[in-house]
Amino acid sequence: MLETSALQYAHPGQAVISFPEIKVQAGQSLLVLGKSGSGKTTLLNLLSGLLTPLRGEVVVNGTKLSALSEQAMDLFRGRNIGIVFQKPHLIAALDVRQNLELAHFFGKKKGQEIPRLLAELDIAEKAKASVLTLSEGEAQRVSIARALANSPKLILADEPTSSLDDENAEKVIRLLKTQAAKIGAALVIVTHDQRVKNQISNFIEVKRP
Repeated sequence: MLETSALQYAHPGQAVISFPEIKVQAGQSLLVLGKSGSGKTTLLNLLSGLLTPLRGEVVVNGTKLSALSEQAMDLFRGRNIGIVFQKPHLIAALDVRQNLELAHFFGKKKGQEIPRLLAELDIAEKAKASVLTLSEGEAQRVSIARALANSPKLILADEPTSSLDDENAEKVIRLLKTQAAKIGAALVIVTHDQRVKNQISNFIEVKRP
């Protein structure tokens, strides 16, 4: 479902970062560990097609991301890649349900039924709530729901547990793993949080050169 080869990237004026090979099948989970500034978020942006590698290739569900035009990449991402950002990035002018409907719109596909998805994440009663009224935990669950809305082939999560206590961190990882398995998606979690290793044994480490 996800495969990389010889992946490298260089931010302007900085040394080239070489990333380990990645291969994740449908329904499998991978943890990408690394200290702050090690290139974890850069790797996530490469896997999602938000950045273009200096060298190497990213293949998602049999499609080489480098072969897609910018417009085709946007549509492919909307349909096949769900991203849980470190900050929720919800649109304040829209309620919870509308934020999820927007994912359907950009992906140009029907996707999962929003009421059922919200119910599975224990936030059904928040469907018509303003995102400004959500607690941090609720906003994160909405962010996860938005990432799952189009039944993606690949779920990417950036530091999903960084601001959570042990109990809630465990719940969020379990939630991501359960949902990924349910829709047959590959799950990649990028984090510096060593606690997550207790739930996902398959991991790689990213280190700056």
